[in-house]
Amino acid sequence: MKQYNVGIIGATGMVGQRFSLLLDKHPWFNVVCVAASPRSAGKKLKDAVAGKWKLSEPLPEAIGELTVMDATADVEKIASMVDFVFCAVDMKKEEIKALEETYAKAECPVVSNNSAHRHTDDVPMVIPEINPEHIEIIAAQRKRLGTKRGFIAVKSNCSLQSYVPALAPLHDKYKVTKALACTYQAISGAGRTFESWPEILDNVIPYIGGEEEKSEQEPMKIWGHIEGDKIVDATEPSITAQCLRVPVSDGHTAAVFVSFEKKPTKDEILQAWKEFSGVPQELELPSAPKQFLNYFTEDDRPQARLDRNLEGGMAVSIGRLREDKQYDYKFVCLSHNTLRGAAGGAVLLAELLAAKGYFD
Repeated sequence: MKQYNVGIIGATGMVGQRFSLLLDKHPWFNVVCVAASPRSAGKKLKDAVAGKWKLSEPLPEAIGELTVMDATADVEKIASMVDFVFCAVDMKKEEIKALEETYAKAECPVVSNNSAHRHTDDVPMVIPEINPEHIEIIAAQRKRLGTKRGFIAVKSNCSLQSYVPALAPLHDKYKVTKALACTYQAISGAGRTFESWPEILDNVIPYIGGEEEKSEQEPMKIWGHIEGDKIVDATEPSITAQCLRVPVSDGHTAAVFVSFEKKPTKDEILQAWKEFSGVPQELELPSAPKQFLNYFTEDDRPQARLDRNLEGGMAVSIGRLREDKQYDYKFVCLSHNTLRGAAGGAVLLAELLAAKGYFD
C-alpha cells in the first residue's frame, strides 16, 4: 500500500493524543506534522502536553519531537507537507466548520472527529462497516468547494457507536421500526480523567449536552442515501435516547430496546451479529477488527473494564439479549469511545478512503 504523510490538527487534546498513539508505526500513515492553538505553537509536542498527557501509554518519542504548528495560521504550510490531516480541535462549531473548509480548499483532505460538518449535506459521515458507499458524495463536495483533492469526511458521534452497529444488520434483514437507547458514557468522552474530574466519583450525571440529539439524529444520516449532490437522511427507524455520564474511564455502554417490522428469533439475531462484516473486513484494513460484533453469553458481560479493548478497542461487544414486554427485544452493548468511537474510527475511515484512492 502507498505511504501517506499526515498531520494531526488538535494534537494536544485527548483525541489528538489518541491519534498520536494510533498512528505511531501505522503501516500506511506517517505523522509529519502536528498543530494546535497559538499558545502551543512553537513548542515541541512533548513540551506542549507536559503535565497534560491524559492516556496511560506514553507519547511516542518521534511524534513528541515534532514542533507544534499553528492550526489556523499555518494552513497553507501544513497542506504543503501532508497528503491529508486528522482534525480533533476544541473550538466553537462555526470556527471548526470554517477551519476544516479552509484546509479542504487548500487541497488538503480532512478526516474529522469533530461534529461541525456531520450534517453538511455533501459531507459523508461514515461508520465504515455500515455506510462506506457514502464516500462517493465526495465528488459532489469537491465540485461545491472548487477543489481537485480537498474534501471533508467525518465520523459519527461516540455515543451511538456502541448500539448502531448492533442494530445495523438487524435493520437490513428485519427492518427496525423503533429503538430506545440509554447510554452510560465514560468520562474520557468529555476529555477528562478521574484526576481532573473528582466530582464524578460516586456520582452519575444525567445530562450530557447535545448527546441525545446526536444519538437520535445521526443514525438517520448513516442510514440515508445519496440523491444527486447530497445525502438524504432516512426517516426510520424512530430512535429515542437518554445519555448519562458515569464514573468509568473509557467505554460507552448502551442499554437497547428494539422492535421490528418482522420479528426475528433470538437465534436469527445472534446469527446476524456473528455474520456481520463490511468493506473494512473484506479489504483487511489495518485497523479493522476481524470480528466486528461479539456476543457474550455470560449474564454479567460485556463490562467496560473487561471488554472495551477487544480487538484493539475497535470491536463492539454485545450481551444480555432477551425478549421484552414493551419492545420485541432488549440487549446491552459496549464500545471503546476514544478508539472505535473517536480516533480509531477516524483512522479506519482514513484507511477506507486511502484504499479507495481518495487521497491520490
